Amino acid sequence: MKPITPLLKVDNLSIELPAGFDRKYAVENLSYTLEAGEILCVVGESGSGKSMTANAIMGLLPSYLKPSAGRILLKGRDLLAMSEAELARERGRTVSMIFQEPLSALNPLMTVGEQIAEVMLVHGEGDARSRDERVLELLDYVGLPDPASLRHSYPFRLSGGQRQRVMIAMALALEPAMLVADEPTTALDVTTQAQILDLIRRIQRAKGMGVLFITHDFGVVADIADKVVVMEKGLIVEQGTADDVLNRPRHPYTRRLIAAVPHPDESATRAEAAGEPLLEVRNLQKTYRSGGGLFTRPRIVKAVDDVSFTLRRGETLGVVGESGSGKSTLGRCILKLTDVDGGEIRYRGKDLVPLSQAAFRPMRRHLQMVFQDPFASLNPRHTIGRILTDGPVANGVPMDEAQKKARDLLALVGLDPSAYDRYPHEFSGGQRQRVGIARALALDPELLVADESVSALDVSVQAQVLDLMQDLQKKLDIAVIFITHDLRVAAEVCDKIAVMYRGAIVEAGPPAEVFNAPRHAYTQKLIAAIPGRHWNPRAAVA
Repeated sequence: MKPITPLLKVDNLSIELPAGFDRKYAVENLSYTLEAGEILCVVGESGSGKSMTANAIMGLLPSYLKPSAGRILLKGRDLLAMSEAELARERGRTVSMIFQEPLSALNPLMTVGEQIAEVMLVHGEGDARSRDERVLELLDYVGLPDPASLRHSYPFRLSGGQRQRVMIAMALALEPAMLVADEPTTALDVTTQAQILDLIRRIQRAKGMGVLFITHDFGVVADIADKVVVMEKGLIVEQGTADDVLNRPRHPYTRRLIAAVPHPDESATRAEAAGEPLLEVRNLQKTYRSGGGLFTRPRIVKAVDDVSFTLRRGETLGVVGESGSGKSTLGRCILKLTDVDGGEIRYRGKDLVPLSQAAFRPMRRHLQMVFQDPFASLNPRHTIGRILTDGPVANGVPMDEAQKKARDLLALVGLDPSAYDRYPHEFSGGQRQRVGIARALALDPELLVADESVSALDVSVQAQVLDLMQDLQKKLDIAVIFITHDLRVAAEVCDKIAVMYRGAIVEAGPPAEVFNAPRHAYTQKLIAAIPGRHWNPRAAVA
C-alpha cells in the first residue's frame, strides 16, 4: 500500500543565524507533520523560533537568514527547493497566512475589498465581476456586517477583530489546503478572540484545511489544538497530542509554561484591607463628543458613567472590560491625565478634580502609572539611569541620592546593575516592563495604576512581572488599580474586581464571587470567552 503523504512535513529544518546572535541557529533540526483537517499548535515564548518556521514555510524569511539544512514538504513538494516565482504561485493558492497584527499587514491606501480582490487578480482568477462577487461572499462568510458597504472601508476604520476577519477572508480567497496563523488573536479582547478562534475552527472543519497555529497562549491551545509542538530556543522540546501535552507534560520547559498560565483559585478568599480609604471615587463622569454640524447632532460617548469605588493601602482593584469599556479612561481620569465632567476623586480626603495642573503637580509623585507598552513610554534616547533619575531630580531630589535610588530600584525589580547605562532597545519586553515599574516607584508612590501592563508579554514573563508587582506591593504597602481585559489575571492577583461595560461598573466584588457566580450578562460573556476555561493547568503540573 502506498504511504499517505502528509499535507505538511517539516523534516530536520535548520536555519542558521549570522554571527553575533545569542545562539547559532534560529531553529535547529525541526521535524513535525500536519495532516489535512488537523490543527497543529506551535507553542513557545518570544525568541523560541515558532514564527521563524512559519516564515520559512511562506518563503518570507529576512534576507540575512537562509535554511542551512532540511526540507519543508507541502503536499510532497519541497518549498525550499522552489524559485521565488514558484513560491509566489503557491502562496494564497496552496498555503495562506494570517498575520498577528492585521493593521500593519493590510495596505492603508487600499479598501479592504480591493485587497481581497487583489489576491485573486495576482493569481489570474476570474474577471472583475466574478472577483467582486467573491469578495462579497468572503466578507459575508467571515461574519462581517453589511459586506456591500464594508468592502469600501479602509483598514483604519475597522476594529481589530474586523481587520482580522478581513485577513482571514484574504487567506481564504483561493481556498488553500493549508492555513498558517501566526498569533492571530494575541492583540484582541477575550470576546473578540473567542469569535476569531471559533471562526478559524469552523472554517477548518468545513473546508478540511490543515492549520498551523502559532501562539504563546496555552488557553488557546486547550481550545483548538489536535496536536502540539513546544519550542524553546529554536529546538522542539516536546510534541504530541493536545491531551498529552496539556495534561501530562513531560519536559521541564513545558511544565514551566503551563505553571505560568493564569488560573485563579476559585475557592480563595482574601482578607479585606483595613484602615482609612486612600482613594475614593464618587460618581465620576467623562463624556466625549465628536462630529456634529449645522444639521447633525454630535456623537456622544459616555466613556466613564457614574463610577464609584473605594481603595485602601495595600489593596488591588482589578478593572476588567473590553476595549472601549472605559477602563483606561478611568485610569487616566484618576491621574488627571484627562479632564473629567463631574464627580469626585478623593485622595487622602482631598478632591483632585477641581485642582489645576500646577496645584496637582506636588501630589503627582504619589500617584503613578505603569503603561501597557514600555517601549513606547520609555525615551529611546535616554539611558535607563536617566529615565529613573529624571523624575526624582525634577521633584527636588539631589542627583547623587536619585542615582543611588535608581540602582536600588533596578535590584528591587530584578535587573542587573549594568542596566543603568543601557538603552531601552537593549532589553526584552519583560525587562522593559520591569524598568517601567521601577520608574513608577522612583517617587515612592502610594497608588499605582497599571494599565494593561502585562497584556503584551509571554505567559512566563507575564507571570514573573505579576509576581514582582505583588511582591513589591506587599513590601511597599502600595494600592494598585490593575486595568486588564483578562479576567483570569485579575481574578488571580486582585483583592476586588470591578467589571466595566460602556463606561459603567456593571458588577463588582471579590474575585471568587465574580468568577464563580457572575450576575451580569456581560460578566458571564467575558468568562465564557476565556480560552481554555475548563482546562486546569494547576492539575496538569501537580
